This record gives sequence, structure tokens and C-alpha cells, in this order.
Amino acid sequence: MSTSNLAQAINNHEVIALNSRAGSISISDSTANPAPLGLLGFGMTTILLNLHNAGFFALDTMILAMGIFYGGVAQIIAGMQEWKKNNTFGATAFTSYGLFWMTLVALLVLPKVGLGSAPSDTAMVAYLTMWGAFSACMFIGTLKLTRILQVIFGFLTALFFLLAFADALASPTLKLIAGWEGILTGGLAFYAAIGQILNEVYGREIFPL
Repeated sequence: MSTSNLAQAINNHEVIALNSRAGSISISDSTANPAPLGLLGFGMTTILLNLHNAGFFALDTMILAMGIFYGGVAQIIAGMQEWKKNNTFGATAFTSYGLFWMTLVALLVLPKVGLGSAPSDTAMVAYLTMWGAFSACMFIGTLKLTRILQVIFGFLTALFFLLAFADALASPTLKLIAGWEGILTGGLAFYAAIGQILNEVYGREIFPL
């Protein structure tokens, strides 16, 4: 295929860059960065849920709606966009945590409508522990990425294990500590998202990342 035919076959959101030194054609992506959307979906929903865990308000449909649509659907969309950008880490992280929020809502809602029994404390401990283990593995991946992602995933790993221990020990104190730690975790993700957006808009580093 000639270079002109190849260029016509490329999506309008992609541009062709010629690498004359290597004598090859490479494709660079010019689409928007989906990470801020995923980080906002994760961060804002995490803050709101953990405001509940910290005792500020009851668990109600506000949190459930955020869990389905912003924590869930928005993160899955961001994950699919990361997949299109060939970013395995971003695609796996955003899609997985989007589905985490949707499964969490399902665990709360399905028993209410008669579709199965509510999970036992032991089952919730297993659920939270598995997500903690997953987050710990993803944290290892962030050691090759930015410092802010390392901090976010480090705090997130601690959050899941704190919540698991709180359920295992039936400890309101640990649940309260987890709530405040979760607010901080969500706040860090919010900071990272807004930082990426405003740094791009202003063309300079306003928020260190």
C-alpha cells in the first residue's frame, strides 16, 4: 500500500509521522486524554462513599447513582478509550474500578429487590481483600509511572485492606479511619484529574503531578 493510500485509511483522529532515520511510518494519536474522566469518576465517587463511612450521612441513592453512572459507566468509558490508545494499565485500571463500583451497587441493591441474599460479613471481607490484592498489584505497576499515581494506588490499596479488616473485626473505629483515608484517596485522584486538565489547558505545569 502506498503512503497516500495508507494516510487515507487512517482515522481522522490520528496523524502519520515519518521517521526518516528508521525509514518507517509511525502513527501518533491526537485524541484527548481519557485519564481525567476516569480519575474524576473514581475520585468523586470515592469521596462521597467515604464521607458516608466517616459518618457524615447515610448510604442512600445519591451514592448509588454516583456508583452506577460516574464511578461505574464513566470509568468504563475511560477504560475503553485507554484501550484505543494501547494503554494496558489505564484500560485495565479504569475498566476494573468502574466495574467495582457497579458490583458494589449490585451487592447493595440486588438483595433489596429479592435477587439473592445479602452478602455475609465473611463474603464482604473476601470481596474487599481481593480488590485490595488487585490494587496492590496495580500499585507495583505505578512504580514505572508518575509519583501521583503511586500515591493514589498506595492509598487505595490501604483503603481496601482497612475496609476488609473493619468488616472482619466488626470495628466501627476502623471503618471511621477507613472513611477518612478514603476521602484522602478520592481527593488525590480528584487533584490528579484537575491537574491534568488545567496543565493541558494552560500549556504549563500549574499542578505538579
